[in-house]
Parts: sequence; C-alpha cells; structure tokens
Amino acid sequence: MNQSKKYTIRDAYFWKITISLALASFFVFACMYAVQPLLPVFVEEFGVSVSESSLALSMTIVGIIIGLIVLGFYSDRMGRTMFIKLSLAGSVIPFLILPIVDSFYILVVLRFIQGFALAGLPAASLAYLSEEIDRRSVGVAIGLYISSNALGGMVGRVFTGYITDHYSWEMAFYSLAIVGLAILVVVLLMLPKSRFFQSSDLTFRKDIEGFLFHLRNPALLVVFGLGIVLQFAFTGVWTYLPFHLLAEPYSLSLEAISYTFLAYGLGVIGSPLAGWLAGKFGLSKIRIVGVMLLTIGICLTLSPSLILIVIGLCVSCLGFFTAHSLTATSVGEQATHHKGSAASLYLVSYYIGVALGSSALGPLWDAAGWAGLVIFTALLPVTYLLFIKGTNDKRKTVRSK
Repeated sequence: MNQSKKYTIRDAYFWKITISLALASFFVFACMYAVQPLLPVFVEEFGVSVSESSLALSMTIVGIIIGLIVLGFYSDRMGRTMFIKLSLAGSVIPFLILPIVDSFYILVVLRFIQGFALAGLPAASLAYLSEEIDRRSVGVAIGLYISSNALGGMVGRVFTGYITDHYSWEMAFYSLAIVGLAILVVVLLMLPKSRFFQSSDLTFRKDIEGFLFHLRNPALLVVFGLGIVLQFAFTGVWTYLPFHLLAEPYSLSLEAISYTFLAYGLGVIGSPLAGWLAGKFGLSKIRIVGVMLLTIGICLTLSPSLILIVIGLCVSCLGFFTAHSLTATSVGEQATHHKGSAASLYLVSYYIGVALGSSALGPLWDAAGWAGLVIFTALLPVTYLLFIKGTNDKRKTVRSK
C-alpha cells in the first residue's frame, strides 16, 4: 500500500479502523446509558429520591461535557489512537468498582469519572476518521460509527434491564466490564496508528476563542439551543418512563420496561432517511416534521393503553433522530469558520440537554407526575420552534423598514 495515500473502502485497513471504532462506539454508548432503566432500582437499593437517582446519568453526562473539551484539546496535540484506547480502558474500570460500593454518592462520583473517560472516544474518533480515510470513503465509516452510537445506547439499556431483572444490577455491570475488556483487546490489536495526524500548536486560549466566535453567531446559537431543547425533552421522557411503567396500572417488570428501549432502533432508520428526505424537500421542512413527530409521540404516552404508549415511544424516537440529525447537519452550514469547534459546541449542547432531561425534571415529576412531565416535554420543542419563527419574522420586518 502507498503510505502517502489515505485508506479507501477497498483497503483492509479501512475495515480495521471502521470495525474497531464501531465496536468502541457501541461500548461507550452502552456504558453511557446503561443506568437509565436502573434508576428505580437505585431508589430502592440506596434509599434515595427519584431526583437523586437521576444523578447516576446526569453526572456521567457532566463528565462527558468536561471531557470533550479537555480531551479534545489534548487529542489535537498528542494524537488520536491513544485517547481512543484510554477511553475504553477508563470506561471498563469503573464497572469493576461500582458493584462493591455501598454509597450512592460514591457511585455518582465514579459515574462522573467514567463519563470523563468516555469522552475520549468522541473527542478523537471523528477527527481520526477524517485524517486517515479518503474523503470518498469516509462517509461510510462515519455512518457506521454513528449507527453504532444508537445501537450501543439501545443495547446497553436493554441489556442492563434484562440482567438486573434476572440476576442483579451488580451482575449487569460486571457483564458490561467483560464485554468492554473484549472490545478493548480487539481495538488494541486492530486499530492502526495515525499516519496523517499533525499536532496543533495553538494554545488552549485560542481553542476557547474559537468556541466564543460561534457563540457570537445568532444563527448558530439558535441551532445549539434546538440541540439542547430536543435532547432535554427526549431524555426527560425516557428517564422517568421506568418509574411510570413500574407503577399501577402497568406494574411491568424491569425486563419488560427495558424492551421499550428497542424503539431506539428507529433512530438507525430515522437519521439516514432524514438526510435523504432533506435532499428532496429541504432541511428546514423535514426538521419541522421531525419535531412534530417527537411531540405527537410524547403526547401518545399520556394514553392509559400500553400499546399506545409503545407506539408513542416509537414515533417520538423517529421524530427525535430525524430532527437531531438534521440539526447537527445544519451546524456545518451555519458555521463559516472553525467548523470543528462548531461541531464540538453542538455536541456539548446536545449533552447539556441530556443532563437537564435526566435531573432538572425531577421536581416536575415529584409535583405533577407523568402527565405534567409529558405535557411539558411535548410543548417545549414546539414552543422553541415558534419562538425561532417569531424572532426571524421580527428581523425580516426590521430589515424591510
């Protein structure tokens, strides 16, 4: 192979990179969301409130947000593959310690540390793919990587729910550690060294200035805000769903509840479908359709019928992943400079939404229950779109005068 050329889809090394990162992405996202169906178990096991139990997820996301900024900075200077491998190792180790802790708050601290470690993969992987793979083939690699994100998040939730219901949450974490170790070995053996990485000599201050540049762009602020709102509403529903379905009149088992997360499989379909439809009908129109589907799906979960609740979850997943993928796409269109830092900021806003949806809705759940939470999360994305439209209309009116 010509060492001066990037890998193409015909090269064995292309598939080594793609398979390695797909497996790593699958595990990292399984780790990230593994605790979501277990929150009711933590309430019972540790005697904490519903709001406190959600910290097991939200503090992981806080760790990821910090890690994306810090590890992204060092990845630009020290290389990609080291952080990908360290991310996997750092994700496995906490799963060996978590089952033996007897304090919920130590568990939360360990999840925060795990979140920081998890960030190493998304902080380095996309840059690594774009550096090592030919531009005509990189789309396939990135597509498989992103599909693995959705698949990992879905399987992680279903897996831990099933194992916990049949054995224990401790066994679920030990099982994840074994899977992670196996994937780490595969990545250590298969992932090629970087050939085209060039170390950045910019200071951390310059990186921050790149971030601030985008925060002065009103069009990008609207996009970042939509990323927060979409994930805030979507995560809020899924975080408190297990508590709703454990209660009367459903009284479902944890295993049965974990199967509802299979609705995430529509995310694998929704993202590429949204891209195809946006090419035919326009990004903005299809994104609005996605937001409306998300809202309609959330509203359906108000039904007393379990079948309608499941249909609503499927519709909301299709709507969310449609709107999210197109919102992420619009970042590249709106950013005129520093496109990498713009993409990172969108990722940060996305995870801020996850953290808010996990814990900020706790008081609403305590005060108004499932009905109050559903009404709020259903109205939030639509209200934000109406706010954007009103703001844009005002700007057009001012310009025309």
